[in-house]
Amino acid sequence: MPVAASTTPTASALSAAYARLAETYPGPAVTEPGAGDADPGGDGWVPAATLADGADGLDAFLAWDESQTLRDYGHRARPDVVASFGLHRYAWPACLLITVPWFLHRRVPRLPVTHVSYDRTADRMALRPVSFACLPGDPAAALSGAVVVPDDEALRAQVRAAVAEHPEPVLGAFGPRMRRRGRALWGMATDELVEGLWYVAHLPRRGGAGRARSGAAAFRVLTGPDGEALPTRGRASCCMFYTLRPQDTCPHTRDADRIAKPTAATAV
Repeated sequence: MPVAASTTPTASALSAAYARLAETYPGPAVTEPGAGDADPGGDGWVPAATLADGADGLDAFLAWDESQTLRDYGHRARPDVVASFGLHRYAWPACLLITVPWFLHRRVPRLPVTHVSYDRTADRMALRPVSFACLPGDPAAALSGAVVVPDDEALRAQVRAAVAEHPEPVLGAFGPRMRRRGRALWGMATDELVEGLWYVAHLPRRGGAGRARSGAAAFRVLTGPDGEALPTRGRASCCMFYTLRPQDTCPHTRDADRIAKPTAATAV
C-alpha cells in the first residue's frame, strides 16, 4: 500500500524534470504557481477543466484548430477531424507532464484536470500537483506530498492511474465531437502517452539541449537495407491526417515506407 510521507514544506520535486524537458524539447514551457499565487487566467490560458466541461470553452478551443487547418491546408477539415487534432495538441504535452518525471526521476505526479491550465498561443502550461508517487530510496520520499510505493511495478501502476485520471474527463468531452468512444478514445490516449515519451526520450541522442492504455505499446524492430535495427510501433488509433492529404499520407503506414523514411533522411 502507498504510504504518505511527512508534510515538510518544500519546492516541487518535479521541477528538475520539467527543466530538463525544456532543455531538450521545444514544447510548452511548464510553470508551477506558488501556494499563494493565483492560477493563470486570460491571455490565452484555458483550464483543462474547461475542456472537460465540453461546452463553450471547448468550442473556442477547437475554433483555433479549425482556423489553423484552413490556413495550412487550404480547406476545412471535418468537425471530427478538427476535434481529433485538438485533442492531440492538448494530450501530447499533458501526458508528458506525467511521464517525463517518471522517466527521469521515478516520480509520478497526480494532476487532475482542475490542477492544469494550458496556453497554446504562448506555448506554456501551468500545474499544481496534488501529490507525487516515488520509491523508498528517493531523497524526495520525505517531502510534502510524497506517496511512497514499494517498487517499480507499483510505480508503473501509479503512472497508469495518473494518466487515466487526467485524460478521462477530457476524453469524455472530446469523444462525441470525434465520433469515438470507449476503446477507440483510449487508443488515442495510448498513442499520445507512448509516442510523446518515445519522442522525448530520443531527443538527447539527437543533440537536443490500466485504463490509461488500450492494447500494448506495440513496439517492434524492422531491418534496414544494411541490416540495421529500426525501432517502430503500430499506432492504436488513426491520426486522421489522411483526410487532409490523401495523396501522400496513410493512416496505417506500410513497413516498406517505415524503412524508406529514415533511410532517406540518413542519405540526405
